[in-house]
Amino acid sequence: MTLSVRELQSPNQDDRPPGMPIDTLVLHYTGMLTARDAIDRLRDPAAKVSSHYVVEEDGTVWRLVNERRRAYHAGVSYWHGNTGLNDRSIGIEIVNPGHAYGYPDFPVLQLSVVCDLCLEILSRHAIAPRDIVAHSDIAPDRKEDPGEKFDWEGLARNGVGLWPEGAPDLGTGDAVRDTASLRDVRRALAAIGYRVAPEGPLDPALATVLRAFQRHWRPEAVTGQADAGTLARLLAVARLCAPARADTNR
Repeated sequence: MTLSVRELQSPNQDDRPPGMPIDTLVLHYTGMLTARDAIDRLRDPAAKVSSHYVVEEDGTVWRLVNERRRAYHAGVSYWHGNTGLNDRSIGIEIVNPGHAYGYPDFPVLQLSVVCDLCLEILSRHAIAPRDIVAHSDIAPDRKEDPGEKFDWEGLARNGVGLWPEGAPDLGTGDAVRDTASLRDVRRALAAIGYRVAPEGPLDPALATVLRAFQRHWRPEAVTGQADAGTLARLLAVARLCAPARADTNR
């Protein structure tokens, strides 16, 4: 069944660079008190921000920017060697007030509609499962959305993104912090797509990236620590990412 999408254009858009593929899908939360506040901001020329879609709590979908055009949702960003991800991505804003305003659960209906919208987008564009990401994945030093309450596992089970099924939960003990022990952690994060230095101890920059990973793939323990449970989940996701670019959802 095709989703019902309402049109409400944002002026904050322009042409994508010639020949640029659309190969990344970025999910956000709005981080504002109401859907109307968020939509008004995404359509305010002075704000210079926008997204392709907004999904309200009741499942209403608004298209603000045509997928062929560039929306201004990612900001300064990096994923798997690419920067300036507005050029190559589609952005979905999911109405939720976010961490600053109590961070309520995402309604089941809203999550279902987000999944359906993602599947429709994937039917039109060759986006690999590992390139379906959170705003916090591509900008971990600035963003934490859509956050640890977002149901990435449920989306993956319905064909949207990746989830490491069967990865053991080894708990939050045995965290490693020294340079030698963290080489595999840094290597795995880079393989998934994050920008990390190849060497170093557990510094603030690495802890920030680990928290982004945990919000997406280990939401039960967003600690910024390379503990046993995080390492098991991290290596499992890295293994899934190896063939993911060739194995798209088209």
